[in-house]
Amino acid sequence: MKLKTVSILMAGLVVAGCSSGAADATPTAAADPVRLTNCGLPLTIGTPPKRAITMEQNATEIMLSLGLGDRMVGTSYQTDPVLPALRPAYAKVPVLAKLYPSREAVRAANPDFVYSTYTSAYAPDAAGPRKDLAALGVPAYLSRFACEQDAEPVFSFDGLFGEIRDIASVFDVAEQGERLVGEQRGRLDAARNAAPARSLLWYYSGTSTPYVAGHGGVPDAVSTLLGARNAFTDATQRWPAGNWEEIAERDPDVIVLADLTRGGDGDSARSKIEFLKQNPVTSKLDAVMHDRFVTVPGSSMDPSVRSVEAAEIVAAGLDR
Repeated sequence: MKLKTVSILMAGLVVAGCSSGAADATPTAAADPVRLTNCGLPLTIGTPPKRAITMEQNATEIMLSLGLGDRMVGTSYQTDPVLPALRPAYAKVPVLAKLYPSREAVRAANPDFVYSTYTSAYAPDAAGPRKDLAALGVPAYLSRFACEQDAEPVFSFDGLFGEIRDIASVFDVAEQGERLVGEQRGRLDAARNAAPARSLLWYYSGTSTPYVAGHGGVPDAVSTLLGARNAFTDATQRWPAGNWEEIAERDPDVIVLADLTRGGDGDSARSKIEFLKQNPVTSKLDAVMHDRFVTVPGSSMDPSVRSVEAAEIVAAGLDR
């Protein structure tokens, strides 16, 4: 969900395969041009980029997980504490802006590749449209889960791994890409085998109007992976505005709380629990009366290397 959030990381969890924070990502010699059709836009990368910019933290952590920190000349829009294993590499990358850099700031960095996991990064007041960057000879990649025309709106882990492989191919580090995908698959398999089936309410934010996970996003995919059911999988939006009476009717077995520390209404996990216990409607929910809560970082509910973390945390919570 594209909101500026800061979440508390689960202690001890790191991106698999990144214990050093910077794997060897030296490209092979004489690589052939990489040609991709990305969200309907043809991209040709003649040589592996050396001056890449990532527009948000999700893209940044995928790049760093592939050991590509030395090929980055800029990052932006940090929403969470950087994963511990990636912090040394992240500290060496220039931060271009607290949120999105302007197109002038992007062009001043002289990038040869731009990568975003959200369409909003290519707005006129940010990096500018991808076609405009392409006209300048700068390939601009956009996550398949955020295409301008919603080419692939439903999140899947296979799709996420396809995106990781795309980035690995662009930078000619296919071996590192396969290693990262393999390790993430292994973590998913372990999570899948650990969790019993339950009905899950994924509660993102808000108290007067709660925003919950609907169909097609990371929470829906994690629920299916774990053999559980997302309580609002029938909603047509990824993050519909719910109401407490309907939530009470659905009476989920477990409530998964996004932990956000930006200070808004119902953002932190603590404030969510306090509200749920005090509200006359929600205080009678079985999950609330028996403290069946699982807390996950808010950013892990968006497509990234952290999505596996959401599966792990929820699996561990259900297994208690």
